[in-house]
Amino acid sequence: MRNLEKYKGVIPAFYACYDEKGDVSPERVQALTRYFVEKGVKGVYVGGSSGECIYQSVEDRKITLENVMKAAEGKLTVIAHVACNSTRDSVELARHAESLGVDAIAAIPPIYFHLPEHAIAQYWNDISAAAPNTDFVIYNIPQLAGVALTMGLFAEMRKNPRVIGVKNSSMPVQDIQMFKQAAGEDYIIFNGPDEQFISGRVIGAEGGIGGTYGAMPELFLKLDELVRAGEMEKACTLQHAVNAIIYKLCAAHGNMYAVIKAVLKINEGLELGGVRKPLADLIESDKAVVEEAAKMIRDAKAVYLA
Repeated sequence: MRNLEKYKGVIPAFYACYDEKGDVSPERVQALTRYFVEKGVKGVYVGGSSGECIYQSVEDRKITLENVMKAAEGKLTVIAHVACNSTRDSVELARHAESLGVDAIAAIPPIYFHLPEHAIAQYWNDISAAAPNTDFVIYNIPQLAGVALTMGLFAEMRKNPRVIGVKNSSMPVQDIQMFKQAAGEDYIIFNGPDEQFISGRVIGAEGGIGGTYGAMPELFLKLDELVRAGEMEKACTLQHAVNAIIYKLCAAHGNMYAVIKAVLKINEGLELGGVRKPLADLIESDKAVVEEAAKMIRDAKAVYLA
């Protein structure tokens, strides 16, 4: 049995941090990392969707991960998403991540071309082979990647001893149960969709990785606490409040991550910059949405953390 305890809990997906010119800001990356250390989350997932990975260069992603590791000082579990559309770039990021001492690397399938399962397995195994001393997490997000992790592909990937589990962001909660039942206790399944955190946890996920956790980590930590204590009525009530906040974060003209960064500036004093085009940045009329979302988070914390 592998020791998977360091992966069990609340793991926010790390946001892209830019300066005024739109370049990755090492200082802001470190500030966001320290914020997560102070909030007491289990770890961070760096370079995924929330990190705007498909709009960043290999060098951008290296700079981000280097500064996360520098500021984390071993106080966070760090999972580095290293997937690029080319195996060559993904392998480079995997080697770099292992050289920094991350706990795990992760990857979605290649996007655009719908590759056969044997080619996806080869892609993941090539990436994993470039970091031979590092755990590997499969990232299943079919609604964006265009291809789903099937039970057959999962079985094939479990032949790789470095594969420890799945970050499951497909919408059916049943997928979590199916992956967990197939893999057993020696693998970890992460809940992906934030709106169903408690549902995923109840059906078998031991942890969660999510893009809105960073805007309100205390609320997700409380959800995790309630699930562990079996207080499901309270957990359900809080999940509904969290979901209302998520819907508000998605209600602006600008991209949700632009809204979250603006909310963090109001509530936490963090300056993380905007988002990288073609993601839509905020416009003047979004100001009311940002302020309302920020207030909803403050109000929820006052109610549920009292």
